[in-house]
Amino acid sequence: MCGVVGIVGKQPVNQALYDGLTMLQHRGQDAAGIMTIDQNTLRLRKGNGLVRDAFHTRHMKRLTGNLGIGHVRYPTAGSSSAAEAQPLYVNSPFGIAMAHNGNLTNSKELQQQLFDQARRHINTTSDSEILLNIFAHELTTKDTMRLSEDDIFATVTKVHRQIRGAYAVVAMIIGHGMVAFRDPWGIRPLALGKRETEQGTEYMVASESVAIDGTGFTFMRDVEPGEAIYITEQGQLFSRQCADKPMHCPCIFEYVYFARPDSFIDGVSVYASRINMGRKLGEKIKREYQDLDIDVIIPIPETACDIALEMSRVLALPYRQGFVKNRYIGRTFIMPGQTQRRKSVRRKLNAISAEFKGKNVLLVDDSIVRGTTSEQIIEMAREAGAKNVYFASAAPEIRFPNVYGIDMPSANELIGYGREVQEVCSIIKADGLIYQDLEDLVAAVQVENPRLKSFETSVFNGQYITGDVSQSYLDRIDAERNDNVRSAESQEETNLEMHNEDD
Repeated sequence: MCGVVGIVGKQPVNQALYDGLTMLQHRGQDAAGIMTIDQNTLRLRKGNGLVRDAFHTRHMKRLTGNLGIGHVRYPTAGSSSAAEAQPLYVNSPFGIAMAHNGNLTNSKELQQQLFDQARRHINTTSDSEILLNIFAHELTTKDTMRLSEDDIFATVTKVHRQIRGAYAVVAMIIGHGMVAFRDPWGIRPLALGKRETEQGTEYMVASESVAIDGTGFTFMRDVEPGEAIYITEQGQLFSRQCADKPMHCPCIFEYVYFARPDSFIDGVSVYASRINMGRKLGEKIKREYQDLDIDVIIPIPETACDIALEMSRVLALPYRQGFVKNRYIGRTFIMPGQTQRRKSVRRKLNAISAEFKGKNVLLVDDSIVRGTTSEQIIEMAREAGAKNVYFASAAPEIRFPNVYGIDMPSANELIGYGREVQEVCSIIKADGLIYQDLEDLVAAVQVENPRLKSFETSVFNGQYITGDVSQSYLDRIDAERNDNVRSAESQEETNLEMHNEDD
C-alpha cells in the first residue's frame, strides 16, 4: 500500500506536499519522494525511510515550483531500493513524472508489449515504471506540442484499456499540468480538494481526505472509478469519465486497517465504519458465544481501539487499554521479512500487567494476516498474568492472496489459508477465536454509504473483480516473492559478513 499526493498551486507547494505525505505516512514507511516542476525543469528528492528522514532543509529548498507530486511507499512489486522509490519520470514526451498506488496484474505482458511496440526499456522491477511508460507512449501519438484536455483524456482512456489491476495515479506533464486518475473499479482511493488564496484557486489530490484537510485544503469529492482529472498549470480543472465500463468496488481493507480513522473514502467515514464493525462483532459474540466468561476487553492498538470500545458497549463489559504502544516503531504488517516482524512486535507493544493478572481477557484486533503478531501478543497477555485469552478479529478469515496492492501475495504466508478456525486458534494459542462474518463487515461499511453496492473482498472469498487472476498467476507471483525473499536474505547475510569483517 502506498500514498500519493499532488498539488497545482499559486505559490510554492513543497511544504504542503511534505505535510500531506506525513499525513499519509501510515500507508508506507519504506521510502518517500517529492518532485516539483519549476521553470520547465523537474526537481526531485526521494530516499528510503520515513518522510522526516528522506527530506532535510537543503532538499526542501531545492524543491521549488508551484506544481508537484509526492509519494510514500512500501513495496508490493519490485525491490525496496531507493532507485525504485517514487515519483518516477521519463524525459519524452515533454517530461512526465508519476506516482502510483496499487498493483498491476498484467505487468509482465505490458513490459513485453512496451519493448515490442514502443522500444521502451523498463529499468526497474516496479510496475509503476511500466504504467508511466505506457502513459508516455500514448502521449507520443499526439502529433502536437500543445495538449488539450481531449488529448489528455484520450490518453487515459487508452491506458485504462491496456492495464489491469488497481491503481490511483497522479502525474505531471511539463508545460501542461497535473493528471490524476483512478482504476475503473475504484479499488484504490483518490480524493480531490481545493483551497482559495489571494492568487487564485489551488487544487490537491491525495490518497485520503485527511491529507487534504490537514494541509488547509477543503475536500471536494472522491475521484470516481475510471475518472480522470486534468488541472492545467494555470489552474483550470477538467474532469471526464475515461473507462468503458466503470464499477465501484472499493477495497474493504482500506476501512479495516489501512486508512486513518479521520479519513472519508467514497463517502464513508472510516471511523464510523470501524464503530459499526465493533457493533456487529459484539452482537455476534453476544449471540453465539454466551459461554465465554470474559472479564475485560482489550484492543491491540491502535486500529482496533474504536472497534473494541463499541464492543464493550454492546457486551456491557469493561474496556481497558492493556498495551502501551511505542509510536517510534513502524507497522509490523508493512515490515519485510517474517524474522523482522517477529522481533518488532515486542519492541512495539508492552503489556500493563495490572489489566491482565487473573482475568479472562478478550483481545480485539482489526485482522489476523500471518498470525505472527497475534501469537506473540497472546503470549504477552499470558506472561502478564491473564487466566484465559480469547481473541476477536474485526475482519473475516484472510484465506487468499491479495493482488491489488496489499502485501499479502503468498497464500502460504496467510494463517487462514486452508485452515479452519479452530486450527488457527490452536496455532496462535488462544483459548477462543472469533472472526467477523463477511456479510457483517460489508454491512458495517455499506451502511455509511448505501450507494456502494459491492466491495473488493478477494482476500476473504477469493473473488478477484478484475477477472484476470488465475491460479497460474498466483503461483507465479508466489514464486517471484520467494525468489525476492531469498535474494534479500542473501543480501542481508552479505552485509552482515562485510560488517563483521570491518569490525
